[in-house]
Amino acid sequence: MEALAITGKNESADADEQQYLTFMMSDEEYGVDILAVQEIRGWEESTLIPNAPDYIRGVINLRGTIVPIMDLRIRFGLSSVEYSPVTVVIILKIEREHGERVMGIVVDAVSDVYTISGSSTRKPPELTEDKNSGFIKGLVNVNEKMVILLDVNELLSISGSLENTGHIAD
Repeated sequence: MEALAITGKNESADADEQQYLTFMMSDEEYGVDILAVQEIRGWEESTLIPNAPDYIRGVINLRGTIVPIMDLRIRFGLSSVEYSPVTVVIILKIEREHGERVMGIVVDAVSDVYTISGSSTRKPPELTEDKNSGFIKGLVNVNEKMVILLDVNELLSISGSLENTGHIAD
């Protein structure tokens, strides 16, 4: 599968609106800020890292940058599935104080791009102090379905234990 590069901003979007790339996992739709999406790639085998958490599938070399690949199904405690031709890796990149942070997330399939206003986003209910609840930025109804918006900064900060091994380019 050819990689799709995502660039640019939607200049016509209101200040209250943000675009989200949505993807599917376990028949649920999730979204990430499209400005954090560097590219979308098909699944490829990665190099395993000894003693990495089970949700880190390994690393890939992406044009000279070593990028850890996280399986969100495993990270979120969902049932695992065999990777197929539609399995996708979304490469996310954020700017941080000490440079940029890049990570790939394995998802079932890319769904759509939605422009969502901040006023239509609802806070998730506080059900538990689960370690995964910090990743949820909000919930929004789009076309009669619920979309779970993820906080990319929180998502990319969870592999900090790998960062200290020197395997991740910061």
